[in-house]
Amino acid sequence: MEGDIAFFGQFLGAGLAAMGSGIAALGVGNVAGNFLAGALRNPSAAGGQTATLFIGIAFAEALGIFSFLVALLLMFAV
Repeated sequence: MEGDIAFFGQFLGAGLAAMGSGIAALGVGNVAGNFLAGALRNPSAAGGQTATLFIGIAFAEALGIFSFLVALLLMFAV
């Protein structure tokens, strides 16, 4: 019985950690949407902001990858 509860907790924690991947997707959409809104307001400044766009997307994706790694660790290492 104790093993079943630990097994359930292991997968419950992994599922909650994997939700971070979906939240990272929302973050990427937010970054790209705000960039497009700013680019439509001021098209001449859009060229200088693409590096900032890619940095923002990279940080948002890194958080999603970290949450995926935590989910894998909870499923297989704990």
